[in-house]
Amino acid sequence: MASITSTGVGSGLDIESIVSKLMTAESAPLNALAKKEASYQAKLSAYGSLSSAVASFQTAMNNLGKSSTFDALKTSIGDSKILGATATAKAIAGNYQVNITQLAQAQNLSTAGQVSKTATIGSGTTTTISFQFGTISGGTLTNGAYTGATFTQDADQATGSITIDGTNNSLQGIRDAINAAGIGVTATIVSDGSSAPNKLVLTSTKTGEASSMKISVDGDAALTSMLEYDPGGTQKLIQNNAAQDTKLTVNGLAISSATNKITDAVQGVTIDALTTGTTSLNITKDSSAVETNVNAFIKAYNDLNTTISNLTAYNAKTKSASPLVGDSTARSIQEQLRKMLNTSLEGMSNSNMSLSKIGVAFQKDGSLALDSSKLSKAISDNFSDISALFATVGKTTDSLVSFANSSTATKAGSYDIKVTRMATQATMTGTVNVGSSTTIAPNTTITVTLDGITSKVYLTEGSYNAKDLAAMLQSSINGTTAFKSASSAVTAKIDDNGFLQITSDRYGSGSKLSIDSNQGTPISTYLGTTNAGTTGVDVAGTIGGFATTGSGQFLTGMPGTDVEGLKVEITGGTIGSRGRIDFSQGYADRLGKLAGTFIGNDGSITAKTTGLNNTIKDFDKQQEAMQTKLTAIEKRYRAQFTALDVAVASMNSTSTYLTQQLDLIKKQTA
Repeated sequence: MASITSTGVGSGLDIESIVSKLMTAESAPLNALAKKEASYQAKLSAYGSLSSAVASFQTAMNNLGKSSTFDALKTSIGDSKILGATATAKAIAGNYQVNITQLAQAQNLSTAGQVSKTATIGSGTTTTISFQFGTISGGTLTNGAYTGATFTQDADQATGSITIDGTNNSLQGIRDAINAAGIGVTATIVSDGSSAPNKLVLTSTKTGEASSMKISVDGDAALTSMLEYDPGGTQKLIQNNAAQDTKLTVNGLAISSATNKITDAVQGVTIDALTTGTTSLNITKDSSAVETNVNAFIKAYNDLNTTISNLTAYNAKTKSASPLVGDSTARSIQEQLRKMLNTSLEGMSNSNMSLSKIGVAFQKDGSLALDSSKLSKAISDNFSDISALFATVGKTTDSLVSFANSSTATKAGSYDIKVTRMATQATMTGTVNVGSSTTIAPNTTITVTLDGITSKVYLTEGSYNAKDLAAMLQSSINGTTAFKSASSAVTAKIDDNGFLQITSDRYGSGSKLSIDSNQGTPISTYLGTTNAGTTGVDVAGTIGGFATTGSGQFLTGMPGTDVEGLKVEITGGTIGSRGRIDFSQGYADRLGKLAGTFIGNDGSITAKTTGLNNTIKDFDKQQEAMQTKLTAIEKRYRAQFTALDVAVASMNSTSTYLTQQLDLIKKQTA
């Protein structure tokens, strides 16, 4: 009998090879799924590249979509050591001669010397130290002290105060309290090497004549003796540097500025005064900046167009396809970009302007190119109109009406503006003539409610003429932390009847004002029977005949209209027709917004990548399930072939036994 042979463990059967070949066949669906997932992963990666390219394009368009980017003017200075200058779109090209004769500086004061920085000064009685800012005029200055001068408070600078008591009544404690308060003064301690070397040095944080200090001390006598400073009266500190303005002439016209940064001495130009001297300042159109930005626009578009073309390409020679070949989403994005560039713009004040007029045109391969000679001519002939081709621009015909904002829903066009109600501010007017002198007692406080915020306000004691009283009240209210934090402020003045008039700086229905006595001098002293003002009202009107909402001085187009989201500010004038606004959305602005719709939360690229990720997750689940199934199949195959191996081994053993028995029988019968 022939024996059964194999290479298995028990029978010679090659189980590993058999199972391996069977599992290769069983794994075919899994391998097919893996290949399919790989193709989806390639598409996902391609969409990642596309999304990144669109995001870069959007950033470039957003930067180029600002009108200031293309309304560029440049400055050239004869001697850059004397001044620096920057020009905005409002500047007028021209040549100017600038002569700087004085630079602005801050007032600097110092106390008498103290032996110790940390020793207590005075008894520790709670003391209020108040700082007022204003102008010193008249009199003479000798050895750092004024004689016969007067101090006039600047109402536009807030009064600030600190509290000194037994916890901080040292030179060091006073310094730290001033610096922590943020009241417009910095304090340092300087040692001059004498027997009482330590001096508290106070410097206004602002330069300019109107930033001179007046320091009032209410409380401890020792602190009063050290810190009280009134340029028109008692001066316990010495002035080391006087507050002064920058003084200059521009083409012979005298100009003063509180800082060394002078704005609008030349329209639309900021001059940085560096030192005294005379030099020239030339303002010219920055054609190179415009050309650079136009080229940046072309490059941004071409880069994105190239990315899309590469991701959707098919090579006929190699018969290889890019991941997004034939992809409808990528193709749609490319088509939408090209369509937008071929769409004419509406609402421009110069309707003859177009991309082709400035030399930007499509090439046969779908890219953009620039004809520099055409751009140069456009810059020469229509410099101020180029920005409208790229940016969102709103040009108004009324100087007291300005374009503030728009939305993606705003339609380009020319719209007439009509105002039916002007915005107003909350205003309260006293009922008593404040006369030539009003006395404010020590520790006087009032409770002010301004634009919905209520706070206690400290008034600086003293005797005030009418003008100075208004200035003190204005700066005290505006210097209160609660109002400063909310950007709420008031303006105070004396009207023609000698009555005190206080007005909220805010316009509209949110503008409200009331004042009540708290302690010290009652408000009836300077306001009479008045303690509340009229509430402000919002502006009202139409844009292009469409309804608007008014908020303060702003009119905004209503949803569902052509002017939806179009926002204009009415800063003065009267009710009635207020001219028109020419509103246009340039290509950079429109393309930037279009790009945002591709990669936004609801964008086509976002939706596509979300779908791909979900499909890949499903593939992973299917692969996991298949792998589990294959593991079970392999286990079953191994069990079956192991059993077969054992059976074959048993059969071989039986065959051997039978062969031996037959051979034995043959021998016995021979």
